[in-house]
Amino acid sequence: MWSNTILRRVIHPGRAFFSHREYSSKIFISRLSFYTTDDELRNTFSQFGQIKEARLIKDPRTNRPKGYGFVEYSTDAEAEKAIKSMDGKIYGGRLIFVEHAKSESTGET
Repeated sequence: MWSNTILRRVIHPGRAFFSHREYSSKIFISRLSFYTTDDELRNTFSQFGQIKEARLIKDPRTNRPKGYGFVEYSTDAEAEKAIKSMDGKIYGGRLIFVEHAKSESTGET
């Protein structure tokens, strides 16, 4: 009678559709130390696969890191491995959170 799969209906202004997760090879890392550098981020996350891009988001006025960044891998599997390994771990003296980056076009995960 009940299915193991549950589809969730998400309603956005002007459109309706069934949501589903599309995992990407880009991950979002939050709660990073403000002393973390781009090179440290790249070196730490390179153990999970080939990195296409690693960048910290910085304040445009001060050029200091804001405490979060993005890493893009060559494959979705590498990104998933990094998330499973690093989410909820202590890095740079802080508890960090790692998740799939949200799509820029839809805002969906």
